[in-house]
Amino acid sequence: MDYQKSYTEWLNAPIPNELRAELVGIEGNDEAIKDRFFGELEFRTAGMRGILGAGTTRMNVLTVNRATKGLADYLSSLGAAAKERGVVIAYDTRRYSFEFALSAATVLSYRGVKVWLFEDVRPVPMGSFAIRRLNAAAGIIITASHNPKEYNGYKVYGEDGAQMGIDATAAVVEYIEKTPFFAVKTAEIGKITHDGIKGRDGLRLDENITVIGKSVDDAYYAEILKLALSPDAVKNVGEKIKLVYTPIHGSGYVPVTTILKKMKINASVVEEQRLPDPEFRTVSAPNPEEPDALKLGIALAKTGDADVVLGTDPDCDRMGVALKTQNGYTLLTGNQIGSLLLDYILTRKTETNTLPKNAAAIKTIVTTELAARIARSHSCEIFDVLTGFKFIGEKIKEWENSHEYTFLFGYEESYGYLSGTHARDKDAVVAAMLFSEMLCYYTAKGESILDRLNDLYRRFGFFIEKNKSIKYSGADAMQKMSDTMSKLRKQPVTAFGSASIEFTDDYISKIRVYTAGKTEKITLPETDVLYYGLEGGGFVCIRPSGTEPKLKIYVSVSKDSKDNAERYADEILNAAEKLL
Repeated sequence: MDYQKSYTEWLNAPIPNELRAELVGIEGNDEAIKDRFFGELEFRTAGMRGILGAGTTRMNVLTVNRATKGLADYLSSLGAAAKERGVVIAYDTRRYSFEFALSAATVLSYRGVKVWLFEDVRPVPMGSFAIRRLNAAAGIIITASHNPKEYNGYKVYGEDGAQMGIDATAAVVEYIEKTPFFAVKTAEIGKITHDGIKGRDGLRLDENITVIGKSVDDAYYAEILKLALSPDAVKNVGEKIKLVYTPIHGSGYVPVTTILKKMKINASVVEEQRLPDPEFRTVSAPNPEEPDALKLGIALAKTGDADVVLGTDPDCDRMGVALKTQNGYTLLTGNQIGSLLLDYILTRKTETNTLPKNAAAIKTIVTTELAARIARSHSCEIFDVLTGFKFIGEKIKEWENSHEYTFLFGYEESYGYLSGTHARDKDAVVAAMLFSEMLCYYTAKGESILDRLNDLYRRFGFFIEKNKSIKYSGADAMQKMSDTMSKLRKQPVTAFGSASIEFTDDYISKIRVYTAGKTEKITLPETDVLYYGLEGGGFVCIRPSGTEPKLKIYVSVSKDSKDNAERYADEILNAAEKLL
């Protein structure tokens, strides 16, 4: 791509004033121009995500409209029924989220596609639920999840409420690539403001765009309340427990506090982080897995001696947790949170004789094996899928059709969890509800959640998971990352430190190769991942990020004590990092 030519085209095109000002400000700066125009913001199976700003590599109204035109053309190719079923659009609290959502709605409307636009910010799971509830053909959610404030993103969902699958995404991308940036037309709907549509459930913006809100919300709350497992414990101690919640300026505040109020579970909210703030001024990044994001929650917890701090990210699909310990408050990992929730669900269903005979759970290949041991102790099948919650959604859909298994719970190590089939993506509202209920359950028994976690370790082994990201920068960052993976495939690896490798899985060739020479086929889909199974159990997995130019290293091991497991994991992680 001739980046200087693209720069000139954008500078001379009818673009928003703030984008033009940015381009004028970098005139003559070759590096800055190249950074914004060396290629295009890549549309992958999770959609696209990038830094806000002007240019083909940035998130802006032109990249959003072009992607939406591609989706509209794809739906048109499916026939009139798909256009009539329409598209649900949700958005979070980030900069330009509402503006991008509204603009996408006008692109779809111009193409004759019906639109269901939320009246205010909503979590990812509520968007996923609405797609299924309204029988829509697709969905768009404007969010950059837990990324820093400079980012925003665009995620596309299929009719099942899961992130759009590989084949459908490829078809959408073909239509996007055929569309010039300045050839996208929009419906004329007049000046619509965010404040102007709040609370206006059923408002029509034009013949195709309908505002949605409370009617969908109420159905969502009713559905997830069915997932409650310990009503007696909640009744006994729900209003007495000490729990702190922070939405970290995101879309989780209303739904999480609403569902806890409906259950009559007491929760104190971090006031400084209650309201939306696209600048996320109280944190370095709104990521609930980072200590900084829960710092204010922990401070509030200390004042009231609370047992648990819960935090959700801006689009409320991820949940972080800090537990009170003898030494203050300790953040749990995503693996620990997911394992506790899985154990709680299976324990309660076993105790109440409601565990289906064909019960099944799902985790990703980089998620702890502790989950497998917990599941099998309850005669619950567990399945591995590739990284990305859409693969969990695909498995749920498969079982819905075949009735071979009953889905109970799915999770990934990156703080995403789902109980129930009302949505097909991570649901931090449900996770917060179940974790709060779990607190009530163990409190009523005179135990703590930390006691239960330690008990799981004593029964199944001390599991430690660690990960690290290697970031690449510059115009050729993605190519550098790809080249590293290619070199690694050509380099025989027999050990990471003292940990010998039993087998290597290459998910591009879809072949497992044992060090002894035996080979097996891999049945999961093709993807750019290398997975090393360690002798005696555990793994190292290396894969590129789906949204950013960085390689992720995952290590999971277990030993007879926490200290031994920590040392072993550190040794392996250091060896893997040196290899790269």
